[in-house]
Amino acid sequence: MNTWKDKLPPMGTLGPIIALLLACAFFSSQSERFLSSQNFSLILAQVMVVGVIAIGQTLIILTAGIDLSCGMVMALGGIVMTKLAADFGLSAPVAMACGLAVTALFGLINGLLVTRVKLPSFIVTLGTLNIAFAITQLYSGSQTITDIPAGMNLLGNTFALGNAAVTYGVVMMLALYALVWFGLRETAAGRHVYAVGNSPEATRLTGINTDKVLLGVYVLAGVFYGLAAMLSVARTGAGDPNAGQTENLDAITAVVLGGTSLFGGRGLIIGSLIGALIVGVFRNGLTLMGVSSVYQILVTGILVILAVATDQLSRKGAR
Repeated sequence: MNTWKDKLPPMGTLGPIIALLLACAFFSSQSERFLSSQNFSLILAQVMVVGVIAIGQTLIILTAGIDLSCGMVMALGGIVMTKLAADFGLSAPVAMACGLAVTALFGLINGLLVTRVKLPSFIVTLGTLNIAFAITQLYSGSQTITDIPAGMNLLGNTFALGNAAVTYGVVMMLALYALVWFGLRETAAGRHVYAVGNSPEATRLTGINTDKVLLGVYVLAGVFYGLAAMLSVARTGAGDPNAGQTENLDAITAVVLGGTSLFGGRGLIIGSLIGALIVGVFRNGLTLMGVSSVYQILVTGILVILAVATDQLSRKGAR
């Protein structure tokens, strides 16, 4: 007989939602401005870049890997897009497609090193992080690129929704989450991602090409980093070679806070969106309270440790 407890979502999903609601309740009691529609639209705009990076990071973590290069690959994609448009006069769609191709290429390189050379994803992506950073600085001359076509700013424009001004990039982020949620839940390829994360050897013995799944995941993650680069350029109106230096840790934080296990095979993509919102709410709320940014980073670090500890304890309890 099913009880009301059986009908509740699993704690890995319910926990982040409760944490988000508690954070919102706390900060609304500390600042009258927190609950305004304008402030919520600002939070969404602030997290949309990290939110899209977190999609690619989630796919990789679901396979028991990790990608430390995501932020710098995103920055490189943004520089390629803006520099090709500014220096060579390419149209916005063509320049953005080139940027997407570069980030997908980095995803392919990561995937090949993990699947063919059998290197740990941590080491591979630590190396490509530094490579992407060096190429970004050399290609841009360490200069911000501002002379970009108007088409690159479209996703940074807003439309009215009640009293709030919602960014088109936020709509794109939500659409991407819905698409990936459907893919992971309803398609065979999505189920293969979970299977590889749970047990690569058992998955291989069922006839699934695990290397192909992993390679596809890393390439797809690279595509999402390119899409995040488009959002970053649209939001700032420039190609910034110094972007992406903290987004890798922010994305991992969002994924972990969203309930995805660092050990692979368990988690929901929507949880990563909730995790990104938790980070955004904390930073926005602490800013409204006048708390220094140093303490904001401290709180984020504590949240990550708590989330990982909870995941570890839940795994031990399930044995």
